[in-house]
Parts: sequence; structure tokens; C-alpha cells
Amino acid sequence: MSEHRSDHGLRGLTVVLTGAAGGIGQALAAAFVDQGVRLVATDRDVTALDALAENLQSRGNVTALPCDLASGDAIDSLRASVLSSHGDVHVLVNNAGVEYPTPLADGDEAAVARWLALLDNNVGSMMRLTRALLPLMPAGASVINQSSMWGLIGIADFSAYVASKHAVIGLTRSLAWELAPRGIRVNAVCPGWIRTAAAMRSLTSMAQTQGRSEADVEREILSRQANPTMLDAADIAGVFLFLASRDARSLTGQAISASHGEVMN
Repeated sequence: MSEHRSDHGLRGLTVVLTGAAGGIGQALAAAFVDQGVRLVATDRDVTALDALAENLQSRGNVTALPCDLASGDAIDSLRASVLSSHGDVHVLVNNAGVEYPTPLADGDEAAVARWLALLDNNVGSMMRLTRALLPLMPAGASVINQSSMWGLIGIADFSAYVASKHAVIGLTRSLAWELAPRGIRVNAVCPGWIRTAAAMRSLTSMAQTQGRSEADVEREILSRQANPTMLDAADIAGVFLFLASRDARSLTGQAISASHGEVMN
């Protein structure tokens, strides 16, 4: 049974979702499928993507298209497949991204390359795919970019990730102006702490750097929220459904904070 019972008017629309096999991606995939959309789920983890598609096939229309968004050729192939099988793209959810610490004092020779690779993975790939799919988007289409509450604040030792998520918001605001004449809305979602594998790895890294227990760091994190509980991925899916719908037609260029009140903007 879907947790998102409200009908958002998305039935029959084509939704392209990147990073679909990850923690948040899986929750978004399920939420959109339960709305009756034609979901194109993509991820570079082929095994996990196939498992996701198999799990959701009985609930709706799912097409799994593996794609490494770092590759221009792979994006071109994805675009061709979407055009052939679905035609228009009504909703693009740029969810794919990576998260790992990049302390400035790291003297490893590969540290700078890792920093730049994270930025390209989280922002460059988003630009490349949006650019490629733009000709398939009709008036009324919606682009939803995954940022983070760390795109609104600063945090030690994660400068590449934080910079990338700030850049996602900048990209969102610029594209909102650029694509408005086409009738296309562009918004960003800034999730707070969500109990995913990636977030928990970051929490572990923070605890190790600070010489504290993970439980202590988690308690401190939650104490900064108006609602001091950890979010689950499904908790924010409704924000994406709303932004994809006509009910959000007045919103473009916005960065919606979904952080249990840790960030209020």
C-alpha cells in the first residue's frame, strides 16, 4: 500500500528519475509509480536498478535504463531510449549524487581530484542530463533538483559536497529564469538528515573526526531540529510529488527545505 494516497494528477505522465537505486531514489520511485506515472528509472548500479524495477513492476509502469551520467555517450543513449519509448518528458528528477568527506588538510595526491570529481558528479551530471532532455520537455514540464540542507549552510570537512549542493541551488535558480519562457518550472529540494546509507557514513566520519560516539553525534544533530527525530526517505517523497504537480505551478526557482526544521528559510 502506498504511503502517498493523495492523487497529485500525475497519472500517465513520463517521469525520469536519476539515482533511482539509492536510498532516497527508491522511495521516490515507489511514490511516483503509485501515482500512475510512466517511470524511467536510471542509475549506474545495474544490479540494484534491476532489483528496484522488479520490485515495482507489479505496482505500475517502470522502465529501467542504466546510465553513467559522467558519460556524454551514455546520456545520449539514454535520451534516445526515452525518446523512442516514451516521447515527452514531463518531470525530470535529478536525484543522483555522491557524498563523502573532503577535508582541506588532506595531503593525499588524489584529494584535489576527488574534490573536483564530487562536484562534477553532483552538479555537472545534473546540467548534462537536463540539457540533453530539454528538447523532450513540453510546456508545463517540471525539473526537480536534489540539493541538501548543506546547500544552505556550511559544515566542516565536507567542502566539496557542501559546495556542490550550493551549486545545485544556483543552477536551479538560473535555469528557472532560463526555462520559464518555455513554460518549464525548475525547483530544488533540500533534505535534512535522512537515515540512508550515505548519510550514516557521513555521521560515522563526523564522529571519528570529532573523537565522539556516533550516538552522541546523532543526538546533537537531532537536537538542532524542531522535530528531533531522524527522517526516513519516504518522509520527503510528497515534496517531490507536489513540485511535479500542477498544484505547484506558482513555484519556480525555489529551494524547499525538508529538514524537520533544522533549516528554516
